[in-house]
Amino acid sequence: MALGGAGTAGPGRGPGPEARPSWIDGPISVLLVEDDDADAFLVSELLADADVEADLRADLHRARSVDEALGVLSMVAVDCLLLDLGLPDAEGLGALRRIIEGIEVLPVQPAVVVLTGNTAHDLGASAVANGADDYLVKGDVDGDGLARCLRYATLRRRSAAQQIALYRSEVRAAETTRLERALLPKELVTDEKVSVMVGYLPGGNGLLGGDFFDTVERPDGTLVTVIGDVAGHGPDEAALGAAMRTAWRTLVLADTPADDVLPLLERVLLAERGRPEVFVTICQVVIAPDRRRMDVYLAGHLPPLLVVPRTSPEAAVLVTHHCEELSSARRGRALGIPVDGGWSAHTVELPEVWTAVLYTDGLVEAAVGADPKGTPILPPSAHGRMPRLGAHGLRSVVEREMDQGTDEVVTRVLRRVRELHGGPLVDDAALLFVGWAGAGATGPAERTSTLADSVEWSRA
Repeated sequence: MALGGAGTAGPGRGPGPEARPSWIDGPISVLLVEDDDADAFLVSELLADADVEADLRADLHRARSVDEALGVLSMVAVDCLLLDLGLPDAEGLGALRRIIEGIEVLPVQPAVVVLTGNTAHDLGASAVANGADDYLVKGDVDGDGLARCLRYATLRRRSAAQQIALYRSEVRAAETTRLERALLPKELVTDEKVSVMVGYLPGGNGLLGGDFFDTVERPDGTLVTVIGDVAGHGPDEAALGAAMRTAWRTLVLADTPADDVLPLLERVLLAERGRPEVFVTICQVVIAPDRRRMDVYLAGHLPPLLVVPRTSPEAAVLVTHHCEELSSARRGRALGIPVDGGWSAHTVELPEVWTAVLYTDGLVEAAVGADPKGTPILPPSAHGRMPRLGAHGLRSVVEREMDQGTDEVVTRVLRRVRELHGGPLVDDAALLFVGWAGAGATGPAERTSTLADSVEWSRA
């Protein structure tokens, strides 16, 4: 017997023996589905010749029927399947269709090369049209031709699998980006003297989180801003975070009293969450129209920071910034936690010039045992654990970056925390700066947003 020859190339056949590719490292696993013992012996001989003549090493497995072949495929990883179209339990294209249906459920699908005795090639061409990668005509091939056919069928199948995986990866990346953009909305603030700078840094595991934030100015000039964190990571949490942000914005735009926003938002959470253990922490800040007072609502969330500039008493020239953590005395429970208790505001009197910094716990939980050069910053704990940045460390980072100016300050803070951590953060981090430069400020305030998903950030 011979099997499909150099002179009877099937569709997509590669170059002749003078251009033997060597792009497959190591042996390939071949499953021969053939009920005739004599034909099976000749295939094994041709593959042995191929090892010498064409440098193709093959691990040969055999099945005598389609049912037996499907059983082998469920237990053995196969690179290429040689299928005779005349078997005891299936013949012709029916055998091929059963094989194709069987390999569609496998995590890695093997290439399929059919064996046909039809020298007019019509059955082989029909097999390729029905899902086979190539075909061989019995009675017309040597070991080198068989090796070339198996090699190119395997390479084409691997290439197709890589293209499918790449397409799916691109689709997932596009879906991820759309979800992340939903968490990075355009603020609705008409007061040009109010600065709004936001940033979102996904964690190092590559999964989306549920961090969200938003800022809205009401018709009377009241400024309402929020930052929140859905417990967990992944598309479900990201979608829930986007839904919570949208619900929050809707409530604020509908002029819902500030005291009623969090209770209503919890009702949305209970209806939208997929699991009863999911909860959300939130910090909501309501800033008076005159920008001299703000009410802070905490639902299990970290209190914001307040940054105030310090000036030289002699020349009234800005020299440094002072950053302090606001009180968490009136912090209530997180949304979705089934315990008693509500949420009340803590009122903070504001100076002439100020910046409020809202953030999620991904920043303060960053481990900061050494700087990028390996120099220790803080010693490990008694248990050998690396210390966390904490609110105190974040205050220092914010003060340092604010002293260098407000241009891209959110990006600089995120980068600095990432550098101190020594790489991508474990948890997602959201950061929101809302500032007021004083009633006498001239020119529009800064409005920036940073979604740190670029190639530059992944290399940093």
